[in-house]
Amino acid sequence: MDDHVTIRRKHLQRPIFRLRCLVKQLEKGDVNVIDLKKNIEYAASVLEAVYIDETRRLLDTDDELSDIQSDSVPSEVRDWLASTFTRKMGMMKKKSEEKPRFRSIVHVVQAGIFVERMYRKSYHMVGLAYPEAVIVTLKDVDKWSFDVFALNEASGEHSLKFMIYELFTRYDLINRFKHWLTELEILAMVFAAAIHDYEHTGTTNNFHIQTRSDVAILYNDRSVLENHHVSAAYRLMQEEEMNVLINLSKDDWRDLRNLVIEMVLSTDMSGHFQQIKNIRNSLQQPEGLDKAKTMSLILHAADISHPAKSWKLHHRWTMALMEEFFLQGDKEAELGLPFSPLCDRKSTMVAQSQIGFIDFIVEPTFSLLTDSTEKIIIPLIEEDSKTKTPSYGASRRSNMKGTTNDGTYSPDYSLASVDLKSFKNSLVDIIQQNKERWKELAAQGTKKIKKWKRRHRENRDAPGVALCANHSCLEPEENLELA
Repeated sequence: MDDHVTIRRKHLQRPIFRLRCLVKQLEKGDVNVIDLKKNIEYAASVLEAVYIDETRRLLDTDDELSDIQSDSVPSEVRDWLASTFTRKMGMMKKKSEEKPRFRSIVHVVQAGIFVERMYRKSYHMVGLAYPEAVIVTLKDVDKWSFDVFALNEASGEHSLKFMIYELFTRYDLINRFKHWLTELEILAMVFAAAIHDYEHTGTTNNFHIQTRSDVAILYNDRSVLENHHVSAAYRLMQEEEMNVLINLSKDDWRDLRNLVIEMVLSTDMSGHFQQIKNIRNSLQQPEGLDKAKTMSLILHAADISHPAKSWKLHHRWTMALMEEFFLQGDKEAELGLPFSPLCDRKSTMVAQSQIGFIDFIVEPTFSLLTDSTEKIIIPLIEEDSKTKTPSYGASRRSNMKGTTNDGTYSPDYSLASVDLKSFKNSLVDIIQQNKERWKELAAQGTKKIKKWKRRHRENRDAPGVALCANHSCLEPEENLELA
């Protein structure tokens, strides 16, 4: 049993016993008012102490990566997880004789890799004309593993513009989710998702900090890129023709901006564990989930979601991201800086990094996300069934499933159609399958390294044979898949 739980139980046993005795005395009608007051005050003081202790514990992220101390996880992967998903520069205690090493806050998923300045034409989006290739690609948009790369190619690298427009028109988001979110909150979520990587530099926050870039200086080394994404997007909207929020009232504009800032800043991966702790704790509270924090979790989960997609998409995202890391490593080498974790293209263990990413980041995040979704959706479904109010699309459906009265196909987007159990099971299966694929690649990589070491020993004394370190003499394609 967790030590915290044991300690808290010991603290609470006596006040619990006293309160139960008081209940029995109240039932008998022989309670002394002075004794009642003393016992209630005592119980309140103990509960307050436990509350303070628990609050401090929740704010402490020291133990979040304790499971990663295992020797089965390579040190580079441990360092990467620690430097990326906590606000610390490293997770392992260094020996006094060791020199401090450079650490990087690696932004794991750049969901905006292909995002360009869609805002140049955003004010023309009403009545947006779809190219034929885009229409064909969007037929699969209902599928979990929808290929956004295909949409990007079909749209001439304008995938974000078409996707945002499609979200509002195809799914009628405003009407579908107004049970729990207001129209403004829905707009804020989609807008935050659209801009959350705007003008990304392809390098990490810590790279900016170490190189003392202008944005690092501007934002005082705090969530450097995330602050820039929001600021740059809003700066662009200072131009009248670029202001897609021009019709909002002053109050709505301010409320939406506050939500967008909170959500985008929450995509700073160094705050990952604190964010997870906050949501996990709120699930246990009677007042329920905080909307802004839950919306931030949804955006954060989307930002790291590629391991929950089909292997084809997941692998493509991974390779694109690794190349981005390697390009940063090339810059670090040019500047005489030590390599950040996973940024050395000659020695990075791609397969192990993804296994660690899935085990310690993705799986716990999506588990929490589905738990939160259940707490939100189930009451809405129950309420919807009691009121028997037709949900969106119900008035258009006939007895033929998915077929409208005019004979066209219309997917069922009603609350009653939500199958949380199947969705959760599908996520678990996909993530597990991808992890198994990485394990297979890791095993292949281990064999290649053993083969290289054997060849190295055989050629060690051979005249005229150049030797290499860190298995850099392997082909680049081989090295990229090394475990």
